[in-house]
Amino acid sequence: MLTKRIIPCLDVKNGRTVKGVNFLNLIDAGDPVELAEKYAKEGADELVFLDISATNEERATTLDLVKKVGEKINIPYAVGGGISSVDQVYKLLQHGAEKVSINSSAVRDPNLVSRISAAFGAQCLIVAVDARMEGDQWVLYTHGGSKSTGLELFSWAEKMEELGAGEILFTSMDHDGTKAGFAVDALREMNKRLSIPVIASGGAGSKTHFKDVFEQGNADAALAASIFHFGEIPIPDLKSYLKNENIPIRA
Repeated sequence: MLTKRIIPCLDVKNGRTVKGVNFLNLIDAGDPVELAEKYAKEGADELVFLDISATNEERATTLDLVKKVGEKINIPYAVGGGISSVDQVYKLLQHGAEKVSINSSAVRDPNLVSRISAAFGAQCLIVAVDARMEGDQWVLYTHGGSKSTGLELFSWAEKMEELGAGEILFTSMDHDGTKAGFAVDALREMNKRLSIPVIASGGAGSKTHFKDVFEQGNADAALAASIFHFGEIPIPDLKSYLKNENIPIRA
């Protein structure tokens, strides 16, 4: 059985790590390079580094920061934010990233997924999907959760897999920052439909939430931010708990 992954997420704006609730009311959470180094030492399996204002500001992810993070850690990390071309992906991989994450650009140009996957391999490409419940369905949002696409989440995720995505990073905007638990039902449905790994994001607030998302949501990895940034759940403690609960977790 494949082991489950614990992934801290660093949302970066103006060179600082930030965190909010439901994608709003952002507060400072520290220096991204220092946090990345700390998490690598604590046993994080991977990191996700998102330049959350890059798309709205119509610019590429800051390469200097990507390089600094890569120089400090020895674990895989993914970078997202403002990525809209194969050339940008190449530069990020050259600066130390192992994977890239795209969202808004995949909606704007779905074939970008195929081009990136063909150029670097599916294992390098995460397609991020931010969604919230509207009526009786999950609707996809872009531009840092500020623009509704009207697209239905699960069919979109299936299309991304068909085009060459290596993983799906699903963030529930309804659960983001609430610490009330992950969107377990939606994750279970997504895992039924996809054969590629699904990373759960949005809602982590306790150790049991991680157990639930792995056992009930069938997630391959769980991503969290504030509980790690503010020291509420140290990664070593979380991993020890999950091992004791018989969740297959990396050492």
